[in-house]
Amino acid sequence: MNRVAIIPARGGSKRIPRKNVKPFFGKPMIAWSIQAARESGMFDRIIVSTDDEEIAQVGKAYGAEIPFLRPAELSDDHTGLTPVMRHAIEWLQGQGDSPSIVACAYATAPFLRAVDLAASVSLFEKNPDTDYVLAVTRFPSPVQRAFIAEHQGYLKFLFPEFSTMRSQDLHEAYHDAGHFLMGRADAFIQYPTSMAGNTLPHWIPRLLCQDIDTPEDWAHAEELFAFMQARNEPVDH
Repeated sequence: MNRVAIIPARGGSKRIPRKNVKPFFGKPMIAWSIQAARESGMFDRIIVSTDDEEIAQVGKAYGAEIPFLRPAELSDDHTGLTPVMRHAIEWLQGQGDSPSIVACAYATAPFLRAVDLAASVSLFEKNPDTDYVLAVTRFPSPVQRAFIAEHQGYLKFLFPEFSTMRSQDLHEAYHDAGHFLMGRADAFIQYPTSMAGNTLPHWIPRLLCQDIDTPEDWAHAEELFAFMQARNEPVDH
C-alpha cells in the first residue's frame, strides 16, 4: 500500500509572518510535522506543498521532498485545503505515482505525534469503507449552550431550543484537533470536504490541541510545550 504525507505550507501568512519556518523550541515550526511523519514509519514519501522557496529549502533540510512548487492560484488566503490536496495527488498521479492513503499533516502542529499517525493508518485497514480519518478532540463544554453577541452587544443563545436542557442530556461535540486529516486518495479527489465522506475520528487529548493563528496562540503553544517538557512528558517526536 502506497502512503504519502502531504504538508501544505504556503508562504503568505499575515497574522504570524513566516510562521511555517519561524523557530519553535529550536526548530522551524514545520520541522515538527515532518519529524512526526518520518518517525511514524507509515509513509513512502513526505512532501511539502508550498509556493515559497525558503519553506522548500527548510522542508528539504528536515527530510521532506519538494517535487513541485504550488501554483499561485492555490496559495492565496481563500484557497481551502481540498484543492491543495487534490493538486498534490493529481501531480503524483501524473508522475505515475498513485498513492492509496494520503495524510494531510498541518504545518503548524508541534504537538503532532507519530503514534497518532500510525494509529490512524490502522483504522483504514480495519474499516474498509472509511474515506477519511480526522484527528479530533472534544469541546470542553456543550456547544448547544453557546452564546452569540447580537449587533447591540446583548448575548443570545446560539441554539435557543437547547437553553433549558441539562448539559448532561446534550450530545457531546468534537472539533478538528489541528493535527492532521488522512484519507484515501480517491476521496480527496471525489469529495469537496472530509465531512462529505465516511469519516472516522482519531481522538487527541485536549491538552495537545492548540491552533496557531495569532501571536497569542503562538505564545500559548510555547507555554504548553514548555509545561509538557517540565513534566517530562515531551511530545514523542
